[in-house]
Amino acid sequence: MRRLGAHVSIADGFEAAVDREAELGGNCGQLFVGSPRGWATSDVEEGAAEAFREAAEERDVRPWVVHGTYLINLATPKEDLAGKSLDCVRAELDAAATLGIPYYVFHPGAHTGAGEETGVENVGERLSELDVPEGVTLLLENTAGKGTTVGKRLEDLAAMVETSTHDYDDLGICLDTCHLFAAGYEFGTETAMAELIEAVDSTVGVENVHYLHLNDSKHPPGSEKDEHEHVGEGEIGEEGFRRFVNHEALRGKPMVLETPEDGKGYAWNIERVRELYDGD
Repeated sequence: MRRLGAHVSIADGFEAAVDREAELGGNCGQLFVGSPRGWATSDVEEGAAEAFREAAEERDVRPWVVHGTYLINLATPKEDLAGKSLDCVRAELDAAATLGIPYYVFHPGAHTGAGEETGVENVGERLSELDVPEGVTLLLENTAGKGTTVGKRLEDLAAMVETSTHDYDDLGICLDTCHLFAAGYEFGTETAMAELIEAVDSTVGVENVHYLHLNDSKHPPGSEKDEHEHVGEGEIGEEGFRRFVNHEALRGKPMVLETPEDGKGYAWNIERVRELYDGD
């Protein structure tokens, strides 16, 4: 069974997030465990965690992924910000473990003038300071490349893992379609799609990509602009998404939407992706 869902809120509690996902037509999902623009992580009581796990099992909505707060920056040259970031990642990883969520994803951050190479090294070295809980895989998300953010190139994500003391038992990759496109990776033709998969496989390894974010792009390839659009209505387009979601190397991986919530919303986008499926 293919797994497709969307990012949902925990405003009404973790169990309600499962119900919301199912109402949207999703069978996997993503959530925050705190404000995406703050440092605080929500307390996860065992009772609430158990209710979440039971609801996800009963409604067959899985696997879930926790998305880290946007403030995290492991690439920074500032030790105080790095320390706060590490503390936040630890708390969010622990929340994922308590909830029984197998994946945690975050953006590596920005070097803010220290240089891309230094930023990539910083991420790898700081990953080494983390104890990843058993049952959870920490995922690095590729970035669009705007400003001084690191992780635009797949080679850089691979370097972060290789620099750390962890391996792909603890770490993995989440690929975002809008970010890929904005970074210059295209998949509008069969040849371009094949080249993308080869680029993934020769760097981080397709087998180490555990989750996918499906977002169209408001801007053309190589723009480095991270602005999401509804599936098929942006620069990637319907045919680009059809190739992406049906490629044999990717079709078995869980996919979640982070498309705009204005107008069409997540339910429309989930149905749109399913209309693009070949076969099952």
